[in-house]
Amino acid sequence: MKQSRRNFLSSAAGIGAGISFPSIIPASALGSGDRPAPSERITMGFIGMGNRGIGVMGAFLNHADVQGVAICDVHDHHYREREWGEGRPLGRKPGKESVDKKYGNTDCAAYSDFRELFERDDLDAVMVATPDHWHYHITMAALEKGIDVYCEKPVTHLFGEGQAVYQKVAEKNAVFSVGSQQRSEPVFRQAVEIVRNGHLGNVSRFEVGLPAGYSDAQGNTEVIDVPKGLDYNFWCGPGERLPYMKARHHRWWRWHTAYGGGNIMDWIGHHNDIAHWGMGYENSGPVRVEAKGWTWAETEVYDTPVEYEVHSDFADGKKGIISTGFRKGTKWIGENGWVWVDRGQIETSNPEWLAKDFNAGDWKAYRSPGHQRNFIDCVKNRKETAAPAENGHRSITPGHLGWVSARLGRALKWDPAAEKIQGDDAAQEALMKMDYRDWG
Repeated sequence: MKQSRRNFLSSAAGIGAGISFPSIIPASALGSGDRPAPSERITMGFIGMGNRGIGVMGAFLNHADVQGVAICDVHDHHYREREWGEGRPLGRKPGKESVDKKYGNTDCAAYSDFRELFERDDLDAVMVATPDHWHYHITMAALEKGIDVYCEKPVTHLFGEGQAVYQKVAEKNAVFSVGSQQRSEPVFRQAVEIVRNGHLGNVSRFEVGLPAGYSDAQGNTEVIDVPKGLDYNFWCGPGERLPYMKARHHRWWRWHTAYGGGNIMDWIGHHNDIAHWGMGYENSGPVRVEAKGWTWAETEVYDTPVEYEVHSDFADGKKGIISTGFRKGTKWIGENGWVWVDRGQIETSNPEWLAKDFNAGDWKAYRSPGHQRNFIDCVKNRKETAAPAENGHRSITPGHLGWVSARLGRALKWDPAAEKIQGDDAAQEALMKMDYRDWG
């Protein structure tokens, strides 16, 4: 049955959800003729029932040709960083309830261990919306089972993990999408087409503005007992098991390297991804990277940078700078002017480039009907998604290299074809380090 669902071609592509996610539309709101037959639906499992995970799951479930069959989370019920009962309920129980309410039944399976979810034989695809340190492990398990993957960005926590994922995707002929949803937003395609069609002339540099990290701890730093209903050991998984506190758990986990890479690795997969897209660097990268001006949190609760810059030189003479000092978004600067873009916003030095009847040229960016819709369509037609695994990995590589440069205090020479640091064994060893805790 799985193979028949995967091979059929959709007759029409609906409009997918964008950056914000609407409420789940009940199945009862659809007429009987609006839903494909069960054999023509994509069956999906959803792993990670936090705020982002439940939101993205809802965007998937609003497509009539998706059938949610299972969810997974290690925490049964919580309210993120909020007090109990405030805001949106999250976790395994609310996740299951969302799916059951959608279909008007109680059929959705709920798991606390993703490995049990992967024992099912009815999954076409899975969403991975866990903290970053779990992305690689869950994704690889899915790919080994022949399951297509939609994984939130950054594609992986560690550099070597990203290499392994995109190579496994190619080996398995799998469909994979990074949740870098800006690839599906028209304003970013518009900006990229202006750049790629040469309207800026010779582009000398691009600037990527990312938000600063946190200098002070967010939330309560008191070490407390693990909340009832949370398997904290499993949540920490391959990462270090740090003493439990709210300031390092839901929402705030990203600012400790045991679980995430700070704001630089959170946002680089968005705006630097667009920068690479505009420059045509989707499957390549710089030849030299240097971290500058990194400052660190004043609290011991976090160990990721607050302010940071990453300077990249490319083989064609172009330069790229990622910095907290720039206006958030992506800007390309050329001899004939500039283009800046952010979510829902675009500005150019030449107003003519933004005219409704302006045709940027022959080069056209990938046309995605919406990020979740694009993934669904590609699971069916087996084509590459708008945000493939290697693109996602390459777009965050300067961040990984920036981390190594900052730690060692020196610039790095990079071979983008071999994906290796040249002439610096200590730096290469640090880049490829993939130590995991034996968590059981």
